Amino acid sequence: MQFDLGALRRHPDVEGPGLEASDAADRLILDEAATLIGDVGPGGLVVVDDAYGALALGAAAAGARGIRVHQDLITGERALAQNAERTGHAAEVRSLPLGVELLGGARLVLLRLPRSLDRLDEVVGLIAAHAAPDAVIVAGARIKHMTLAMNDVLGAWFERVDVSHARQKSRVLTARDPRDARQPPAPGWPRGERHDDLGVTVVAHGGVFAGAGVDIGTRLLLGELGGAVPDAASAVDLACGSGVAAAWLVGARPSMRVTATDRSAAAAASARATAEVNAVADRVQVTRADGLELLPDASEPLIVLNPPFHSDAALHTGIARHLFDDAGRVLAPGGELWCVWNSHLGYRPLLERLVGPTRQVARNPKFTVTASGRP
Repeated sequence: MQFDLGALRRHPDVEGPGLEASDAADRLILDEAATLIGDVGPGGLVVVDDAYGALALGAAAAGARGIRVHQDLITGERALAQNAERTGHAAEVRSLPLGVELLGGARLVLLRLPRSLDRLDEVVGLIAAHAAPDAVIVAGARIKHMTLAMNDVLGAWFERVDVSHARQKSRVLTARDPRDARQPPAPGWPRGERHDDLGVTVVAHGGVFAGAGVDIGTRLLLGELGGAVPDAASAVDLACGSGVAAAWLVGARPSMRVTATDRSAAAAASARATAEVNAVADRVQVTRADGLELLPDASEPLIVLNPPFHSDAALHTGIARHLFDDAGRVLAPGGELWCVWNSHLGYRPLLERLVGPTRQVARNPKFTVTASGRP
């Protein structure tokens, strides 16, 4: 009986109409790789950036054993674990960090193509460096999220790249024959950039929002944070990305300690590297977590946030709602959430409801900065 990908769930990630745990690209990747999956042998299959487990569990149902998996988001990792338990394949999958233990000796890698070319470059470079000499990558996505530049990234690391026929608005790229080094050479990962106007060096792995740059929304927020809860001894950089806000805060307030947290493994690693390069790692604690799940109620006087508004490839406000709700729970009485958001999203009523009284601090043609207080 064919494995039912439609039975998979996204939980604990955002769920709702139009938000599915698998799609046509997952099915096409599995079909294009079917013969290879049957031949790869125990421990030879690696799955990277499988959103909720469709690729890993589809391969397990096809007979693959000892599957190593890496998902950037901790919510995806947990969804895979729950889906694996429900489908009886928990013993066949093992989640690992992105690195040698994950990729060493791999003969077949199933990959959901990330929208970020930097993320693709970092992942494919690691595969080329650590997988077996006969390793094959079968990578796919919805065509609307693919570009010809993805072929170029794969071709920089692998001698041969083949393109599948389109099916159900999806396509697969298959890469073979790893090169010894990227062609042409390029800087490795992570990468750093100094921002003298902020007094901060930002370090980022591939795919982290804004990379080693500082986006204009975060710049607007940082320009206003000097007056945020001036007596706060600690703060939280929620959905921290590269950790630029955390590094800036402890640089501006030498007695402050900051918790930087993000559900992305790449973001958490970037935030740690940013804290290290700015010599503030002793005052910035970085965690990979789903929102503020590791922090107790009513414990923090200041939370800063530039909320994401994508759930995987879909635009969705559910992530922001989850983060606002968490902030309302964790803020101490009299504490404030300082948040920057795209003005067209109109988050102020939601902030009023989930956090508390909200005032506008700053606004430009694209972004709004608000401060929401817990009574």
